[in-house]
Amino acid sequence: MTRRLILAVMLMILAAGPGRAEPAGRFDYYVLALSWQPSWCAREGDERDAETCEAGSGAGFTLHGLWPQRIDGWPEYCRTGHRDPSRAETRAMADIMGSPGLAWHQWKKHGRCSGVSAEEYFALSRRAYDDVVRPSLLREIGRTVRIDPAVVENAFLDVNPRMTPASAVVTCRQNYIAEVRICLSKSLVPRPCTGQAARACTRSARLPPPR
Repeated sequence: MTRRLILAVMLMILAAGPGRAEPAGRFDYYVLALSWQPSWCAREGDERDAETCEAGSGAGFTLHGLWPQRIDGWPEYCRTGHRDPSRAETRAMADIMGSPGLAWHQWKKHGRCSGVSAEEYFALSRRAYDDVVRPSLLREIGRTVRIDPAVVENAFLDVNPRMTPASAVVTCRQNYIAEVRICLSKSLVPRPCTGQAARACTRSARLPPPR
């Protein structure tokens, strides 16, 4: 390979790197994504031998992430002047996220776009998770059932008075109820979802019980 060709390749790599990422802090609201862990286990967690999929784990809704969202679309992998979280900081999120690896991935893909430090982002994520009441009704099923997503949505609305049908979206994946996504203002008050964030699952899907 000639020097000129090597230089051209290097310039292409640099052009596609972090320098092209958009700056942090440019978003309109947050989406709080809560995963029904038993569905994730059935889809892929069992194959990974994930601890949260072991019998007796009791995991129900876990925190997938807190995502900066625009009225239409969302930012990803933004530039930020804040340092990345330490291993201790990502490990501290495992109790509600399932693993330090997920916490790191969520910071890298979404947290950097929040415009705040990793410490603040994880604290905000935990606060948003704690502020939402997860309905105990869904934990009482004893076997995998087929269920209308509206039943899951209404279960959340019943125990979260500030939430409205426009602010809660149930998603499905591979014929399983996958997540409940709740749209929140920057001060973590429920607000209407917009654009792609408002796309909900409309057909009945499987809902496995906690293990």
